[in-house]
Amino acid sequence: MPTRRRGREEGEKPFWISFSDLMSALMVLFLVAMSVALLSVTKKVSVEEEENRQRTEAISRLMSDIRKAVTAQEFAGIRVIGNTIDFGPRGRFEREGQNVLSQPQGDLLRQFTPVLLDLLRTSEAGQKWFKRAIVEGYASQSGKYLFNLNLSLERSERVLCELLRAPASGVAPLAEADRQLIATRFFVGGASFNSLQATADDSRRIEFKLEFKTRDEQIEEARHPAPTVDKGVLAEALDPRERCPIPDRR
Repeated sequence: MPTRRRGREEGEKPFWISFSDLMSALMVLFLVAMSVALLSVTKKVSVEEEENRQRTEAISRLMSDIRKAVTAQEFAGIRVIGNTIDFGPRGRFEREGQNVLSQPQGDLLRQFTPVLLDLLRTSEAGQKWFKRAIVEGYASQSGKYLFNLNLSLERSERVLCELLRAPASGVAPLAEADRQLIATRFFVGGASFNSLQATADDSRRIEFKLEFKTRDEQIEEARHPAPTVDKGVLAEALDPRERCPIPDRR
């Protein structure tokens, strides 16, 4: 009997040794798979972080270049705050209910905007990340809300009218390429008195707000490109002799 028991035990040993080897091999494979998966996820996060960092730096450089251009060319009164271009006192409407820009204000817009467009065309942020520019018009708190909302929209539209049409003074309109870029990438926004300044005079103003695509938006745009605008059709639609359709309120 003792001899038989030893033989049975010796027969079972190879089985448990093989089973433990199998479990060890499975554990090693599991650790390898987890390491590869962890490395893949970490690499993906690192790529996203690097692209977001490059995007932030490119936008920061663009806004710094705009700030330098404002200083170098002496566009007095214009301030660059974050991604917003504030025209300050030179973009202020003098009276309540007014939606007409003065000739000096129109000249300032026609001088500054081509400089801005040139930076958007040539910079990394402009070529890769620029989404659109919102022309924001504002109104003071005086008056009814809906009237001021419409007034702020008219002030925004007036800016685009000044940029897209030939000025009455006989000055040449903006270049065709500039006008097409404005027509396709500049949008109208109105804020009524939702963003008040310290005084009513300062609240009656205009601003350019630059918006930039996120990384996800750029990827989606690459996958599903938006239909391109026919430049010939756009050129026919952008008649610089066209009168601004907004009724003048001085």
